[in-house]
Amino acid sequence: MTRFHPCIDLHSGQVKQIVGGTLKERTSDLKTNYVSQLPATHFAKLYKDNDLTGAHVIMLGPGNEEAAQAALSVWPNELQVGGGINEKNAAQWVERGAEKVIVTSYLFEGAKFSLDRLNAVLDALGNDTNKLVIDLSCRRHDAKWIVAMNKWQTLTDMEVNQESIAMLEPKCSEFLIHAADNEGLQNGIDEELIQKLGKWCSIPVTYAGGAKSIHDLEQVKALSSGKVDLTIGSALDIFGGSGVKFVDCVDWNRRQTA
Repeated sequence: MTRFHPCIDLHSGQVKQIVGGTLKERTSDLKTNYVSQLPATHFAKLYKDNDLTGAHVIMLGPGNEEAAQAALSVWPNELQVGGGINEKNAAQWVERGAEKVIVTSYLFEGAKFSLDRLNAVLDALGNDTNKLVIDLSCRRHDAKWIVAMNKWQTLTDMEVNQESIAMLEPKCSEFLIHAADNEGLQNGIDEELIQKLGKWCSIPVTYAGGAKSIHDLEQVKALSSGKVDLTIGSALDIFGGSGVKFVDCVDWNRRQTA
């Protein structure tokens, strides 16, 4: 059943909500919707207190490890961690308290998918697929969804479709998919992508990008037959937004399990 999953997006050690397509090497290009004065630990405790499992902590670039580690210490073995994950540090983050690690750019060597790299990450995790989330964040290109890496700026050779999903499902426990062209804009979700994900995926999948209303949860549920979960970021009141109240999202999750 479709559930709300929260996030903690970290940039330069601070909790921020960023317009996804502007996350480039030059900080002058960066557009932020919100910069929190509260630490990552505040949000980790908020999610813990409301039993919001499946939350992801994303390290957007360098300088975020300390904040991510602090968040994990608040709610050990319940938060997922992504950003810069590779075969050398994946197990370390699990040891530090991550429930699962999220991997994306490392799987693409020179923008080409590498099964060897995926297997190396899995090997580092003791081949425990339950510890791995594959991030297939993507951008639209020629009426297709193409996986994007390097802060969503580089298109890879992988299309998000039935075939790629089927190939990757045995290698992980769930997918995280940001619609990078929608991320942070609050202009609406990618309904077509969500509908496709509901048909293609047989393991849990969380969609993020463009949510602007509590009604988007109902929409995702209807489009995906309850198979896709939703992350809401910039529209949330806890991140300075006006479109969605955090308490309403908590209430939604409780009603799904009632």
